[in-house]
Amino acid sequence: MPTVEEIDTAILRRMTPERKLAVMHALWLQAWNLKAAGIRLQHPEWSDHQVTDRVRELFRDAGS
Repeated sequence: MPTVEEIDTAILRRMTPERKLAVMHALWLQAWNLKAAGIRLQHPEWSDHQVTDRVRELFRDAGS
C-alpha cells in the first residue's frame, strides 16, 4: 500500500505547472487570511491597514 507521501508525489507529478502555481497561490492566500484573522482577534482595535501591514511584516520575516 502506498504511503501518503507517495500518493502526494504522484499527484504533484501529474499536475501542470499552471495548476501547481494555482494550488500554491490558494495555500498562500489561505495562510494570509488565517494570520490576518488571528491578528484581528489579538488586536480588535486595529484598522484593516494595520492588520495588513502586520501580516506583510510577518510573511516577509518568516524566512529569516
